[in-house]
Amino acid sequence: MLRRSFIQNSSLAFGALTLAQQKLLTAFFDDPWKITMLRDDVGIFTERGGTIAFLLSKKGIVVVDSQFPEQSKHLIDELKKKSEKPFKLLINTHHHGDHSGGNISFKGIAEHVLAHENSKKNQEASAKAQKNEDKQLYPDQTYTDTRCEKVGKEKVCVYYYGAGHTNGDSFVHFEHANIVHCGDLVFNRRHPYVDRGAGANIKSWMEVLEKGLNTFDKDTIYIFGHSATGYEITGKTDDLKKFSDYLGSVLKFTEGEIKAGKTKEEILKATAIPGADEWKGDGIQRPLQAAYEELTAK
Repeated sequence: MLRRSFIQNSSLAFGALTLAQQKLLTAFFDDPWKITMLRDDVGIFTERGGTIAFLLSKKGIVVVDSQFPEQSKHLIDELKKKSEKPFKLLINTHHHGDHSGGNISFKGIAEHVLAHENSKKNQEASAKAQKNEDKQLYPDQTYTDTRCEKVGKEKVCVYYYGAGHTNGDSFVHFEHANIVHCGDLVFNRRHPYVDRGAGANIKSWMEVLEKGLNTFDKDTIYIFGHSATGYEITGKTDDLKKFSDYLGSVLKFTEGEIKAGKTKEEILKATAIPGADEWKGDGIQRPLQAAYEELTAK
C-alpha cells in the first residue's frame, strides 16, 4: 500500500524526469502494479486509479473496472499470462475516468462491457464535455436494478440501489467466492469525492450501503475503490458500517453548522468531523461542500 501510494503521489514529479531517470526509477520499484488473489479464482489488481477485480474462470475472464489506458494494458498482459481464456465481460462500477478510462484497452478483446444505465449516460456526457469521445469504450450492455450472469462455476451479479457516490454506482457480487466490489461506494478511511454533478446524494448513499449490507453476509469480502494510506482496499461488513456512519457524521456536522449560522466558507475550514476520527488528511472539503449543497438545496 505504501509503495502504491508513493507512486500515485509522485506521478507529477515522475513526468518531469528524463527518460533515463524514469527507467531507473521504474526499475528500482520493479513492477508498480500488484496482483493479489483473494478467494477461489477472484483477485484484485492495483496500480493507479480505482481498484480492479477479476475472475479467472475456466469459461472466461471477467474484469471489474479498468483504471486508465496504460494500467489496463498492464492488467490485460498479466491476466493473459495466467489464462488463455477469452475476456468475457468488463464491468464498470461507475463512469469516473479512474474506473472506466482504461476501457479502451479492451476494445476488440472483451466480448461485452456492462454498467448501470446511468453510468453509461454519465460516461458519454463526461466524454463529450472533455472532448475525448474517441478515447472511450462505452458499455454495450446496461441494466436498471439487478442483473446476473453465469461464467463457469461463478455467478456474477450487479446491483443498483439508488444514488450514492454518483447516480449510477453498482455493487458487483461474485456469488460463489462471496466477494463484492463496491467501487467508490466505499472509501476506506479516506474522505470521498461526492459527484453531485452526476447525481450523488449522501443521505441516499447511506441507504444504498444499508441495502448492500442486507443483501450480502458477514463472510463477504468487500473490495473498495480507494483507501487511505495505511488502510487496506479490502475489508468486511464492519468497514461498510463505519463508512456509512462517517457519511452520517458529515451530514450531522454540516447541518449543525448551518443551523449555527455558519457560511459555506466557514464550514469548509473544518479540519475534522466529529464522530469520524479515523477519517483524516486531505480532501475533507469535498464531502463538506457536497453536504452543504445537499442540505441547502431547494
